[in-house]
Amino acid sequence: MALISRKSFQLYSSSTPASRSALMTLSKRLNFVRGQRKPQNWSPVAMRMLCVKDKSQYLFCRKKHVQLQMQPLSVNEAVHLCGDIRNCAKSNNVWMDEQLFFKKLNNLCTSKDIFYFLSSLEVMSDTMAAGALQRISEVEVDDNGLKNPALLENEVFRALCFQLEFESSKLSNTGLLNALQALIRLRVDPQSTLMTSLLSESEERLGGGQLTAENLCSLGESLLEFEGPSCAMLEQIVRHMQERDIEKWSPREIAMVYKILQVTAREGQQCQNLLNRLNSVTFHTVSQLSPNFASVILNSLVVLRQTRAVLLVTALCKHSVKHVPYFTDHELVDVLEAFLYFGQKLETFTEALERHVPESILTMHPQTVSKVMHYCCKKMILSKPIFDAVAESFISNADRLTTDQIAAYIIPFGTLNYLPPSASSLFRKLEAVLHTRLRHFQPHTLLNLLHSCVLIQRYPINFLPKIFSPYFLQKLQAQPPGLNRVVMSQLTQLFLTVTLECPFYEGPKLLSKYQVKACPTLHSSPDVHLFKRVKTGLLYLLKKRIYFASEVSTPYFYVLDIEIKLDEEGFVLPAAQLEEVHRRIALCVDGQNRFCAHSHNLLGEEAIKQRHLQLLGYEVVQIPFFEIKNLQNTRKMADYLHKKIFPCTYGLSS
Repeated sequence: MALISRKSFQLYSSSTPASRSALMTLSKRLNFVRGQRKPQNWSPVAMRMLCVKDKSQYLFCRKKHVQLQMQPLSVNEAVHLCGDIRNCAKSNNVWMDEQLFFKKLNNLCTSKDIFYFLSSLEVMSDTMAAGALQRISEVEVDDNGLKNPALLENEVFRALCFQLEFESSKLSNTGLLNALQALIRLRVDPQSTLMTSLLSESEERLGGGQLTAENLCSLGESLLEFEGPSCAMLEQIVRHMQERDIEKWSPREIAMVYKILQVTAREGQQCQNLLNRLNSVTFHTVSQLSPNFASVILNSLVVLRQTRAVLLVTALCKHSVKHVPYFTDHELVDVLEAFLYFGQKLETFTEALERHVPESILTMHPQTVSKVMHYCCKKMILSKPIFDAVAESFISNADRLTTDQIAAYIIPFGTLNYLPPSASSLFRKLEAVLHTRLRHFQPHTLLNLLHSCVLIQRYPINFLPKIFSPYFLQKLQAQPPGLNRVVMSQLTQLFLTVTLECPFYEGPKLLSKYQVKACPTLHSSPDVHLFKRVKTGLLYLLKKRIYFASEVSTPYFYVLDIEIKLDEEGFVLPAAQLEEVHRRIALCVDGQNRFCAHSHNLLGEEAIKQRHLQLLGYEVVQIPFFEIKNLQNTRKMADYLHKKIFPCTYGLSS
């Protein structure tokens, strides 16, 4: 994101001589609370917020600038924000004034309103000034950066920044660090004298051990957001944090140290020792973590490759279930990535997604929707509520999606072999988008997308001439992963699809050098245990092993789990016999790995295989795991196979 240039953001040197003089005069007129008699019953912290009695001395620039009242305190002492004031006595008028300030400030939703409010004030603490800058950053900064760069030329803003720069050594820790954080979010030039002054003062206090754990977290957060963070300062923050009692760290402090370690961690035992301690402490505080902290820590565990922190990861994933409705888009993406990286799969998490995604689909960022679909696809979760909602969203918003997002929305439908109720509208929209933006798709993305369509019998006839063209195949070969076996299998299956299912296709064909003899798929291998049980049952039924063959390669790119041959009269022939074969039976021994999770819905790659085998003349007999899992012995298995394969009768050819 663009930074405000140094040239356009000089707090005083670029101003006119008159305005520069006014700012300098304003700086000189700052008075500090010294030698005041302490009123009875006022807390030491409240004393730091005293205003001078004679307010006339602050009227010089009241119409143009806000007077920033600095406090003559040790920089070790922090003036707390409104959120920490609730524990103080409500009878204290000074605290009430600051509480009222933040209450009014948080109700303002534009920088114009905030500046108008600030210009009405005579005196405010550095904490209030920093809070005002933070509020401005909240309302004026979004994912695209600063909405209105002109606000940095506002007189009130410039006066605030001028005083922060030249009185940085007198700011409280909280005022200094909150102001620094706000200005970083406002994309102020990191090379400006203002930022240099605030960073230098922060570094000095860090080196002097003057920052509390909360201050260290604020500084760490600012440095992480800063362009080109100083790893030396971040490492120093971690060292200071380690000196504190790690068992007493707050959730915020824990989350911040994880974030800093993402940037500073190096390969070595010392880093892992700290992580082991941190992981152990975090495990006991999981229930206290907010949605933000939970997602931050999970993301850090992924980046830091903490695959051995099984108990912590499991606890965080379970804890995330109740936070699903409250995660921001970015946080939900991080959580989903963690579930994928650590191999976590919770039905309760899926159920939470099924409630949340359909309700929020209209406001969710497309990248978040893409990640949800990617998660379902990788985990083989066919969630009809999610898929139906995504289909409707695609129909409405496809024109605003990137090509990668289009693929991420659609490919899971083919992979998991599911057509939503709005399938007709969905694929009409996809075809329209492809006609308009076909040349914008990367070659491998386009191939994956079109291959997923044929898995669910949606045939991209109009686009296949491009796919089979030598130019496109050269582009495929030139880009990673090139023409590897998986890519060539997809091309072969597309070719086989148009040959078997679209005989009217008259476009170019796939050259033989790009075809494979067998189509390997992720789930093509049968379940070993299930396969063994079926073969044992067949041996009991057919008496001899010669009457069936296993893992048979065909001339048509597919590998059969088990093949049985019959003659014209229906007698079973030896598997090796090539003559007088009238019928071929293909047994598909489908274990759980060929179905969607917790479902009897075949995956797309297995569904198209069985469909093509039928078109090639095989009698396909499916042996699904859920039909035979309760068969206790070989005799029962043989009876099941007899009824399944030979529903009437059978005989053996001698």
